[in-house]
Amino acid sequence: MVYNREQLMEAVSSQMPAKRWQHTLGVMETAVKLAEQYGADPVKAELASILHDVAKYWPTDRLEQVLRENHLNPGLLQEDKQLWHAEVGAFVAQQEYGIEDLDILDAIRYHTSGREGMSLLEKVVCLADYIEPGRDFPGVNKLRKLANHSLEEALAAGLGTTISHLVEKNKAIYVLTVQARNDLMKQMPIMEGNS
Repeated sequence: MVYNREQLMEAVSSQMPAKRWQHTLGVMETAVKLAEQYGADPVKAELASILHDVAKYWPTDRLEQVLRENHLNPGLLQEDKQLWHAEVGAFVAQQEYGIEDLDILDAIRYHTSGREGMSLLEKVVCLADYIEPGRDFPGVNKLRKLANHSLEEALAAGLGTTISHLVEKNKAIYVLTVQARNDLMKQMPIMEGNS
């Protein structure tokens, strides 16, 4: 089924608490600004942002069922359950909302973890998820400032905060997140020790 923008927003917002929908609206606004600033497609950025957390509030057993029954990234089942909604979200975006654009689907799929070789759209949506106006965590203002001059530097710093947080909590770090940060650091034009 193909949805128009308003129908899509209504369908997605009905699947999450009002506070999370406010977050989604913030990601949409931020992603469009970043897309315009860095040359990504703002329409795709908005669409990926609307859908990025579509499965975030699904029960864990439902997420697991979708992952298993559709053979989606089997290794993900061994990782933190907080990562599952992104893979399922991309699947749902395609199956239920008719999104066929692989770049949009990958922006949804990797918005939580990142990955090596992220597209411009993936970077925009992932960073928007970190810095949308409703986010409030130590260091978020620094990320917002970095986003004014470097998408890669801001996103690498954002992923760095995630990695540090997980280390502090003595939790496992998803390998794609480490690879994404390392890859972004290689893309930074000027960085001490990066030559």
